[in-house]
Amino acid sequence: MFSKDIEVKSPRNVYGDTLAELGAKNPNIVVLDADLSCSTQTCRFAKQFPERFFNCGIAEQDMIGTAAGLAYGGKTVFASTFAMFATARCLDQIRNTICYSKLDVKIVATHGGITVGEDGASHQALEDISYMRSIPDMKVIIPGDCEEVKQVIEYAANTPGPMYIRIPRTNLKSIFSSEYKFNQTTGVKIKEGNDITIVTNGETLWEVMEAAKMLSQVGIEAEILHYPVVKPFRHIALKQSAKKTGSVVVVENHSIIGGLGSAVCEALSQHYPTKVYRIGTKDTFGQSGEQRQLMEFYGLTDKKIYEKIIEFMDVK
Repeated sequence: MFSKDIEVKSPRNVYGDTLAELGAKNPNIVVLDADLSCSTQTCRFAKQFPERFFNCGIAEQDMIGTAAGLAYGGKTVFASTFAMFATARCLDQIRNTICYSKLDVKIVATHGGITVGEDGASHQALEDISYMRSIPDMKVIIPGDCEEVKQVIEYAANTPGPMYIRIPRTNLKSIFSSEYKFNQTTGVKIKEGNDITIVTNGETLWEVMEAAKMLSQVGIEAEILHYPVVKPFRHIALKQSAKKTGSVVVVENHSIIGGLGSAVCEALSQHYPTKVYRIGTKDTFGQSGEQRQLMEFYGLTDKKIYEKIIEFMDVK
């Protein structure tokens, strides 16, 4: 399941290539973008299938409305732009047009989280998961590496209904091999452990894996659960792990309000009440800075995660 060789790849490039591959197999797929196709890499689809690609300009709400119309006509639609503009700016259209009618529109947003970097607070979507998971009938998925990006896009193309898929700006280190199979019905156990459960997804998965190695060096064996599917949230693996370890830490490149941490807390409060510590941005906007510096500042690097977990376990 795990990759033997660590490669660093662009998830946006993988998204663009996968779209083009799917477009060759399925003439029903159409792709929309909001004047950012070189950033989202939907340009790779556009180059091969210009008659099925539509640049809607810097008019994201119009893009979502156009996507709805194409889906009403029977198309499978992928609509892309930066996460900030794909969600907050289009919330009305997503809720009342896409989700209310259960249309086959996949909103694949790039540049999610604090790692948008120098573009600053206006472009750093730290609330997008919260917005999307609150809308009925919307699936929310955050892949952890490029192999999973490919599989999630393939899954989206073959599964009817609204989806929100978040892809980071940063390049990602390979975690999964081609033998890995994306499964929307459960969390993925990355590492066995008995002392504490760490739940994460997206680009913080690698950071958590590295933090767990540091924890092992001081005698703490963390169990790691990767939850790419934030909604619908399947609690069984989480409940089993919480029963074993007795405490849970959630790490996410998102606000601690309304995202993965909230989904974990909601599930555990109902099925197995457990103490949960959430690591993410804390009711704040982002700021301009280099990606790694921002991860450090907001406590999302491997070393910072390690330090926060040590502190949490000492308190416990």
